Amino acid sequence: MDQDGRDHFEIPKEMRSMAEAGFEQARKAFEQMLSSAQHTASTIEDRGAAARANAKEITTRAVGFAERNVSAALDYAQQLVHAKDLGDVLRLHSEYVQAQMKALAEQASELGQVVAKAAQDATRPKV
Repeated sequence: MDQDGRDHFEIPKEMRSMAEAGFEQARKAFEQMLSSAQHTASTIEDRGAAARANAKEITTRAVGFAERNVSAALDYAQQLVHAKDLGDVLRLHSEYVQAQMKALAEQASELGQVVAKAAQDATRPKV
């Protein structure tokens, strides 16, 4: 017994070494888990930013298309007001429909390309 009346207990050197090794392994595992979590959070942030940018581009293009289509319709209506006869009305109508069909096809193609790019960005693995 020691001076206080208690037995002096000492942890064997081998047990101390094993405990230290276990703590070191736990620390490394924790650091790796933390690093992975930070990387995952960063990747999610990056993808979120890319998704927001793509959504903004799609919205901007769609609003631009709507503005052009409304402007074309207003121009068409103004031209109809000034039409002199039924022949003018039919010609104006034919020109408007042809121009709008061409514009809508181009807009659909452009919007399709933007949406396809957004889909590729969303599924592309980040490095």
